[in-house]
Order: sequence, then C-alpha cells, then structure tokens
Amino acid sequence: MPCEKCENGKYKWGKTGSCTYDSVAECEEANKDYYEKTTSIVELVIDDDSQELAIDAISLVTSPAIEQDFVYFGKEKNNLTFAKVDEEKRMLVSPALIPNKQIFRHNPNTDSDYYVYFSPETVRKASELYLKHNNHHKATYQHQDRVSGVLTVESWIIEDTKLDKSTLYGYSLPVGTWMVKLKISNDEIWSKIKDGELKGLSIEGYFTDKMEQMSEKAPTTEEILSALNEIISENQTK
Repeated sequence: MPCEKCENGKYKWGKTGSCTYDSVAECEEANKDYYEKTTSIVELVIDDDSQELAIDAISLVTSPAIEQDFVYFGKEKNNLTFAKVDEEKRMLVSPALIPNKQIFRHNPNTDSDYYVYFSPETVRKASELYLKHNNHHKATYQHQDRVSGVLTVESWIIEDTKLDKSTLYGYSLPVGTWMVKLKISNDEIWSKIKDGELKGLSIEGYFTDKMEQMSEKAPTTEEILSALNEIISENQTK
C-alpha cells in the first residue's frame, strides 16, 4: 500500500501527500477509490545477458522502498536497539530485499502508479551477484552520490523464520529475505544514521532504480560501454 508513515507519527498517501491520517487503515480508506485504479503489478527480473549491471550498490535512504528500517548494534551482547548506538562497532543490520513484497512506484512520465515485486529466486540471485561482482564495498546516499566507508560484512538468505539470526535483531521476516550487515566507517553517514535522517536500505540495480532514472528507455551503446568500462577498470585495480 502507498501509505507512508511521517516523522510526526501520522500517515500520508504516496510521496507527496499530506501527513494528516492517524493510521494506515484511515489513509487507505480515504484513498480507496484511487488505490483501486492502481492495478498494475510487475515482477522485476535480472537479465541473464546483463548480470554485471544488475546489482550495483546498496543505498542508505530516508524512506526504504521495502518499508523496513535497519537497526543498530547496541553495546550489550546480541542487543540491537534504535536508541543505543555503539560508536566503536558502527554496525547495522537490515533486510535488503524481501521476496514477493509489493513496492509502490509512480511513473512521472506517464503519471501512472504501479507495483513491483521480486520472486524468491530473483532475491537469491541478486544476493549472489552482489557478492560475485565485488559490490560489497559500493554504496550511495539517497540513490544519488556514491559514498565511501560503507562495507557489507555479512550477507545471508533467511531459510527458517524461527531459527534465523535475524530474529535476534527483532526482525520477523519471510523465508527468502536477503539480509545484510554493514560496517559504517564514514563519519558523515554515521552521523546521519544516529540523527535518524537515514532509516533503511534500498538496493540499487539496473532492473530497478536505474531503469526509472533512464525514463524507461533502453540503454544506449555508450551507456552500456561506460558501465562495462567502469567494471573492468575496478577489477584491474584489485
């Protein structure tokens, strides 16, 4: 559902609505007619011919598309809380992708709303390609600027909802969810996390955000070559 929680505790409809509703149910009911017109649901997949471009980075964002905030390491063992932050460890744990979760999207070019989702198979494949192509050190801020000092130190798929270690961090997520643990050594980014400006993670890939940014156009030869040259250049420096 495209109802989002605001900083004042109320809810708004979509990205540009007013923060006036007291609950998700109230927000959805008030916009029921509009919501019923939004019927397009699209499965996003990874193109086998463009796997190098599929998973580019993890972005630290204010409003995560999967609607799950990350949590911080507290000083006590196995204790993650929103309030306590361990200055030395600077770790956070978060889902990166949740299978079959419908994510609301708006296309400004056609003024149309729709939903996208990832199958469990695509989520697993995405997690594998992310590590295969050494993108564990790549991160962006709000899907815009590339930032340093953000490193993925753990990556795993939830296989059992009760026995998975994500439950230690207060999560209750479905089987097939891709979880990550990040080490933050970037002082500016860590400050934004502590201040509550950054609340979650969002996967950045050719099959999601980059497709939107390119206004649903097919990539030009120059754009593909530029991306491939970047990959080759990074591999040569390792």
